[in-house]
Amino acid sequence: MTGKDIEKQHHATFEGIRRLDEAGNEYWLARELAPLLEYPQWRNFLAVLEKARAACRTSGQLVADHFADLRKMVEIGSGAHREVEDVRLSRYACYLIVQNGDPSKPVIANGQTYFALQTRRQELADERQFAQLPEDDKRLAIRNELAAHNKYLAAAAKDAGVDSPLDYAIFQDHGYKGLYGGLGAKDIHARKGLKKSQKILDHMGSTELAANLFRATQTEEKLRRDQVQGKVQANQTHFDVGRKVRQTIRELGGAMPERLPVPDNSIQQIESAKKKQLKKQTDK
Repeated sequence: MTGKDIEKQHHATFEGIRRLDEAGNEYWLARELAPLLEYPQWRNFLAVLEKARAACRTSGQLVADHFADLRKMVEIGSGAHREVEDVRLSRYACYLIVQNGDPSKPVIANGQTYFALQTRRQELADERQFAQLPEDDKRLAIRNELAAHNKYLAAAAKDAGVDSPLDYAIFQDHGYKGLYGGLGAKDIHARKGLKKSQKILDHMGSTELAANLFRATQTEEKLRRDQVQGKVQANQTHFDVGRKVRQTIRELGGAMPERLPVPDNSIQQIESAKKKQLKKQTDK
C-alpha cells in the first residue's frame, strides 16, 4: 500500500469519527477509536491509553488538555441503559495512542504511517511560513520556543539529580561549553559585550538561537531516553550534546555560534516595538 493509499484510507476512517463541540473544537471518543484500531475489548485498549498518557506526560504536555475522562449512558437492549467510562481525545492524544499501539496490527502500522505523513506535511508548511518571516519575527518565535523547552530540560535535569539552582547553572554551563567550543555562559556574555542584567539568549540572532534550541531539545530527550542519573553524568550528557551540535554545524560549513554577529536590538526591544505598533493600530 502506497503512502497516498494509506493516507486516503485513514483519512476516511479516522477523520470520519471526528467530532466538534459547541465551540468548534475537534475531538475523538476513545470508545469509537478503539474498534477502528482493532481493539474490540475495551480492557485491552485501556493499556494503550495509559501508555499514551504516560508519553504525553513525558513530553511535558498537560495530560488533561488531551485526555479528558468522562462518563456516558449507553443502551444495552430492551430500552435499558448503563453508564460507561469514555475518554475525550485531542488529535495529539490520538497520535500518541497510535504510536503506542500494537505495531503487529496492520491498522496500527498504517496509522503510524498516516500520522507521519500528516506531521511531515505540517512541518513543511510551517517551514515555508517560517522562512518568509522577517529576522526579528524569527528570533521571537525561536526564543519563545526555547523558553518553553528550557522548562522541559530543567525538569529532565531535575529527574537526573540536578537539584539546586547552582547545580542547574553548572549543568547549563556544560551545554554552552560543548556548543561554544569551551566558552561558558560568562564567556559568551562577555564576548557579546552585554551588561550584567542582560541575558545572552535575548541577544542572539535566529541562527544562534536555533542551535541552542536544538541543543536543549536533544539533551532533554537523551537524558530521558538514557535514563541518566547523577549530576556528573547529566553535565557530561549536556556537554556531549552541545559538542555534537557544534560538530554538525562545522560539517555543514556553518559559522560557529560564538562567531555569529550580535543583533542590534534585544528580544525585549523587539517585543516593545511590536506592542507600540499594536497599540497604534488599535487606537485608530
